[in-house]
Amino acid sequence: MTNRIFYTKPSITQLETDYAADAAATGWGARCYDYLNRFERDFKTYLGSGFAIATSSCTGAMHMGLAALGIGEGDEVILADTNWVATVSPIVHLGARPVFVDVRADTWCIDPEEVERHITPKTKAIIATHLYGNLCDMDALLEIGKRTGIPVIEDAAEAVGSVWHGRRAGSMGAFGTFSFHGTKTLTTGEGGMFVTNDAALYEKVLTLSNHGRARGQTKQFWPDAIGFKYKMSNIQAAIGCAQLERIEELVNRKREILASYMIRLSALPGVTMNPEYTGTINGAWMPTAVFHPSTGITREIMQQTFETANIDARVFFYPLSSLSMFEDRPENVNAWSIPGRAINLPSYHDMSETDIDRVAATLLDMAAGRIYHNSTALRQSV
Repeated sequence: MTNRIFYTKPSITQLETDYAADAAATGWGARCYDYLNRFERDFKTYLGSGFAIATSSCTGAMHMGLAALGIGEGDEVILADTNWVATVSPIVHLGARPVFVDVRADTWCIDPEEVERHITPKTKAIIATHLYGNLCDMDALLEIGKRTGIPVIEDAAEAVGSVWHGRRAGSMGAFGTFSFHGTKTLTTGEGGMFVTNDAALYEKVLTLSNHGRARGQTKQFWPDAIGFKYKMSNIQAAIGCAQLERIEELVNRKREILASYMIRLSALPGVTMNPEYTGTINGAWMPTAVFHPSTGITREIMQQTFETANIDARVFFYPLSSLSMFEDRPENVNAWSIPGRAINLPSYHDMSETDIDRVAATLLDMAAGRIYHNSTALRQSV
């Protein structure tokens, strides 16, 4: 039997191992934040942001950022229906109401026209999730934010390496959040980052991140507010420092894998993949194939085909409004339609060309068989 092809795994070299070992051996006492401070400094430099706070998760970064904006009971936050639950859970934890809007058919990211249509006097934030490395239309969203005074937040959990007209994903909104989960392009195992260019907002989140203890507080163990405990460890940050030194290599390899899939699947009718429009760079975290409804190819068919071929099949995110904990069922056509005919493709950094060939060939053979089946059924019905 052929070896299983996993959908993702991290790229860990001797550099990461050495940094983590050094943090474990020396990162205590007065040096307990050495790698943490370095990771925050280097990440904000890479991103082009003024401030950065390393966190235990992207979810924690989002939670603190929304709390610092004062979002709470009675408020509404607009976000794409196509999302992982981590984006909506902080909204619910703060007592606000999530408003799920549809996504564009080409980018699978939030539709600015739908955002505009759903703004009410209760709207206190708009979250732009850059899905699978694809980019939201930030020009349109930022214009809405500027005109209405509603802050636009970037959920860049999946968008390290993505660039919107010269500006890196996560650096444009009121604040941005990143994930360094073990599946991500840049990983610390678990972890995240809060970034912003707003000094006042940074200070609020910094206070919240340290159990509510303000940076200027001179009284020992004296909190100034009820805060959170979403800190990243120094050992995790050490791994992050090593990954950040390799960031161009890591992103470029992801982009190479996406390009390889696109070449191999280019002759396949009715399939689209992660777009990259003029002036943008897609960080290509998760290459994704979306089939046109006319092909008759479904998520379940692809899951079964990949399982038979001993390949991981990771499904496209279900719409948040389909989850049992939410009562609203908006008519978000794209958010509800796309997941049923899409699949995320394996894209770990050390995939070989043979691995990519095997994944692509599996899709091509499946599609050819499905098209043959459909045409035969059509002839028999005539």
